[in-house]
Order: sequence, then structure tokens, then C-alpha cells
Amino acid sequence: MSVRPAADAEDLKPGDHYVQSFARGLAVIRAFNAQAPRQTLTEVAKHCGLTRAGARRILLTLQTLGYVRADGRLFSLTPKILDLGFAYLSSQPLWQFAEPLMQQLASELKESCSAAVLEGEDIVYVLRVPARKIMSINLGVGSRLPAWCTSMGRVLLAGLPPEALDLHLAQVHYEPLTARTVRDEAQLRERIAQAREQGWCLVDQELEEGLVSLATPITGRDGQVIAALNVGAQVTRTPPDQLLQLALPRLLDAAQSISRLLQIKG
Repeated sequence: MSVRPAADAEDLKPGDHYVQSFARGLAVIRAFNAQAPRQTLTEVAKHCGLTRAGARRILLTLQTLGYVRADGRLFSLTPKILDLGFAYLSSQPLWQFAEPLMQQLASELKESCSAAVLEGEDIVYVLRVPARKIMSINLGVGSRLPAWCTSMGRVLLAGLPPEALDLHLAQVHYEPLTARTVRDEAQLRERIAQAREQGWCLVDQELEEGLVSLATPITGRDGQVIAALNVGAQVTRTPPDQLLQLALPRLLDAAQSISRLLQIKG
């Protein structure tokens, strides 16, 4: 199981207000990831579908601005790139309210606690308090996972209007990630409807063998679901029934507290 990359800018259809050079610059930034943190000019050009000359101009521009460094033939991102993500996190009161409550929750449960939003076909992690490593991949802020087979994803999908949900489900590719992964749209719709009705979602080893996760929604001032909060654990240490018993009341309380703070101060 690997963290999904963001959608490629070249997959989007330009319109009248589309600045292609800017989109290509963002594609170059996204080309660097955990699997390819340092790349040559040729590799960047190939990953982004650019000519070497085009990739070189973008990389040198980013280097001049301090977002990319060059070490011989290899390019890599600099810590300054974090400014772009921090601008989003610092501008949203939700994350300022959520972080201390998530830290307390992770400390009490001795399990990892995360928050995510829906972006395209994926969930994107916006906050994470790891208690211990529970997955074979490293998750952090900005990591993406497919929404359809994750507890946070199903909570977020449950909050969509019917037309938006239909559009999302029409794009799902039902890959059997484990023996427990849902196999078709009818089964997935049933799980999403259940999450909507009960106000939480538990996913037992559908994304990865041995991983169980529990999620609840965070709502905005208008009552709409805007994010999801979850805890995850190893099933051998914390079976699903035990996770529900120990974590669900505290998780619901934390999500409701964040939602109330948004209504009061947001």
C-alpha cells in the first residue's frame, strides 16, 4: 500500500483563466515525494511530461525562490516548501482548535489520532498525532489515501449531497487491497449509509492487513461535514470491539468539541 500522489496538473482541462505555466510549476513540486525525494532534471521532466528545457526553467525559478536546491545533477525540495502548506493550516481555525484535543486523545488512548479532509477522490491528512507506527507506510500532513476504503473517507463521503456522492462513486476503482476490502459500489454504498446513520465509521483491515480505524465527522457552522477525525490501531493489540468500546465515546466527544468551537469562534 502506498500513499497516493496528488492529481497531476496535466490531467486537468485548461479554461479561459488557466495559467499553464503556473500549473506546470505545481506539477514539478508534486513530482518530489517519499519515493523520489531527489531527482535529476531528466527524471523531473519525465514525471511531469515536460521537455528538459521546460523543466529546467521551472526548477531554476524554484531554486531562485528558495523552494528547491541543487546538489550536482540532483534537485530536491527545501524546508521552505512547508510555508505553502502552513499558510493553509494557519488560516483555518479548525486546525488550531483540533490539535490540542487530538494530542489529548492520542495520549489517553495510546493510539494515533488524525484529521483529514476530502480532496478529489482522496482524503488528505491535515493533522496527525502518531502514538506508534501502525501502518507499513509513513503518514504525515499532506499524505493522501483513497477515500472509499478508509474510515475518514467514508465519514466524509457520508456527508456529501446525493449528486456529489454519485459522481464520486462513479470514479472509484474497486481494487482488492485486502481480503476484507469492499468489492463493489452496492456494498460501499451500504457502508457509507451506515456511517451516515450512526455518525461514525469503523474500517476493519480493508485498507491494510492488521489495521483497524475508527472515524467521526467534524461539522462546520452550517452543520455540514467539513473534516473527519480518527484513531487507528493494530488489530492484534486492539481488536475492533475493543477499539469501539474504548475510543468511540472519546472520539465523538472530541469531534463534537471541535465542531462547537468552530460554531462559537469560527
